[in-house]
Amino acid sequence: MLSTLAPGKVNLCLLIGAPRPDGLHPLVSLVQPTQLADEVTLETAGDRDTVICPGVEGENLALRALRDFRAATGWDAPPQTLTITKRIPIAAGMAGGSGNAAAALRLASTASGLEIPDGLAMRLGADVPVMLAGTRALMTGAGEHVEPLPGEAPRLIVIPLDAELGAGEVYRAFDARATPRSADELAEAARRIRAGEFEYVNDLEAPARALCPAIDPALEALREAGVAHPMVSGSGPTVFGLSDDPEAVARLHEAGYPRAVVA
Repeated sequence: MLSTLAPGKVNLCLLIGAPRPDGLHPLVSLVQPTQLADEVTLETAGDRDTVICPGVEGENLALRALRDFRAATGWDAPPQTLTITKRIPIAAGMAGGSGNAAAALRLASTASGLEIPDGLAMRLGADVPVMLAGTRALMTGAGEHVEPLPGEAPRLIVIPLDAELGAGEVYRAFDARATPRSADELAEAARRIRAGEFEYVNDLEAPARALCPAIDPALEALREAGVAHPMVSGSGPTVFGLSDDPEAVARLHEAGYPRAVVA
């Protein structure tokens, strides 16, 4: 049996351009992994490749990653079972599913002794390459370009909300209501992030807030708890901010957010 952690992520900065001809959105994002992580194990078991992931219904991206790894590499090991212990909220803007897929690829690579083929992660989803990198990174293109970045990761406080948002619906709302970033704006933003200069901004925050009324009071709770830069993670609805105050989480618990954690 092999096991690994699959961290979630937050976007400290996320800027979005207009859809490309392939339908994907060009973006520039500073991504930080979180301490909040799922656990993924891989073992030989069963009569076909399968996944055990309580709480997640329908097709699981981690199982697709395992099957696509087999198809791309020719790995013909006996059937494998992936078991996922979920700690990252589902449909929360923290790339939990993409992190699980990245973990499945890493485990399959270790078990087989084969490298993960170029481009396989991106074919699984735009967040999978950066989750496969597993480090603070600049993400550009539509997610296919990942550059690990130096710098100390700030201490995060995350509030998972009792709500779900699909990334697709948030992007559709963005396309309907927002002004996308130009190619020049995206290029300048990437340059500034590489230089260690960026603004804490998420272009998907406004559409996520419009779709999920629970976000606004959670952002206000972060502000009232003294947490800096409260914002939405990815497509939401999870919110987070930065704080070194050891009492901030306790204040959020008292304010009615018992799921607030240091991440």
